[in-house]
Amino acid sequence: MANKIPRVAVREQDAQVRATNFEEVCYGYNQQEAQTEASRCLNCKNPRCVAACPVNINIPAFINHVVEGDFKSASDVISEDSSLPSICGRVCPQETQCEGSCILGIKGEPVAIGKLERFVGDWSLENDAKSVAKAEANGHKVAVVGSGPSGLACASDLAKMGYEVTVFEALHKLGGVLVYGIPEFRLPKEKIVAREIDTLRKLGVKFETDVVVGRTITIDALMDEEGFDAVFIGSGAGLPRFMGIEGENLNGVVSANEFLTRANLMRAYDQEYDTPIYVGKRVVVVGGGNVAMDAVRTAKRLGADATIVYRRSEAELPARREEVHHAKEEGIEFKMLTNPTSVLGNDKGWVTGLNCVEMELGEPDESGRRSPIEKAGSDFTLECDVVIMALGTSPNPLLKHTTKGLETSRRGCIVADEWGATSRKGVFAGGDAVTGAATVILAMGAGRKAAKAIDEYVKSK
Repeated sequence: MANKIPRVAVREQDAQVRATNFEEVCYGYNQQEAQTEASRCLNCKNPRCVAACPVNINIPAFINHVVEGDFKSASDVISEDSSLPSICGRVCPQETQCEGSCILGIKGEPVAIGKLERFVGDWSLENDAKSVAKAEANGHKVAVVGSGPSGLACASDLAKMGYEVTVFEALHKLGGVLVYGIPEFRLPKEKIVAREIDTLRKLGVKFETDVVVGRTITIDALMDEEGFDAVFIGSGAGLPRFMGIEGENLNGVVSANEFLTRANLMRAYDQEYDTPIYVGKRVVVVGGGNVAMDAVRTAKRLGADATIVYRRSEAELPARREEVHHAKEEGIEFKMLTNPTSVLGNDKGWVTGLNCVEMELGEPDESGRRSPIEKAGSDFTLECDVVIMALGTSPNPLLKHTTKGLETSRRGCIVADEWGATSRKGVFAGGDAVTGAATVILAMGAGRKAAKAIDEYVKSK
């Protein structure tokens, strides 16, 4: 029986070797490995994995094509619902979504759906086999603000419907968080991200970089003067949060957002680039999410001894299990149940250490996680040269202040209904700009839903 076949392990770089380079950690499946793993699928009559996928890919169908060796058909199935399979296969939290719902996971290991999606996506890119079918031009224009996952997903679906789509990106490179936030060793930029975006170009999507919507041009101007029938805001959440503790203004305290942007988008890790980045000998990253893991593993690769400080226990770490596992293999130190109280510095204004206090877990808070409580008299100091704050992000308030009638929440997120419609007629939004920092696949799901809503809106005008 198929469920008796053990899950096919994915080949990876040796931990000690990869901790010194920025090459991709996982090699992915080859054809034989992919077909063997795909054969484990039970082809459930009511596949729970599909319902658990935010973009509802027909997972059993594409996997069945992989078993048969028909990778073009597998690609076509995925393309119906996802425009970024090589990306999603690498960075989506499959363990809590599709794979987390796989029936094989009840008593064993689920089908490696993410790795199979990656295989199909990469095969499609290498063989130039991605489906780019689209409808005839309908004469309507839609603007997309931001080239991150929600914007790309929305643009892709709209282009397939026949819309003339223009994506406006504030930075000089396309991809949003895919290029500035996720390290090269998890998501190769030229090999994967740039090529996925090229697929959208083949659909007719236009891209304009170095355009800060709200400064270079406003949303009101796009609609009232430039003739766009609707606008989708997928500008993400790039405004970093800090703790508000003493010493946060010292040299050597940075947000994970800035640190990763320098390392990823501006290639500070590459000696051929002049982008400055400082890690010293010892780096402490405060936080326990995926961004914290990306930052601490990047600091390790840049030559520092790197430590994670998190105020809850390992069981409460919000980061993907795979990323935590990889970080430990690479020699990252984890200090759980630890919370910073102040940053120490020398008379020249540079970081010298981080004062911390030990924590213990109390009753669950509103998120369902047990609340951390300080242990009296447990203060101690971690010596370090750099402190990276990875405490989450919120949307930039620029669009709120430059768009008439655009409602935002107390947290600064754009208020939108489940289909992305905002308080401003003709303006839709999705992804992190609406929810706050979340996952790539959830942002894509929001972009796709908004594309449907935009189509209905334009047709009803």
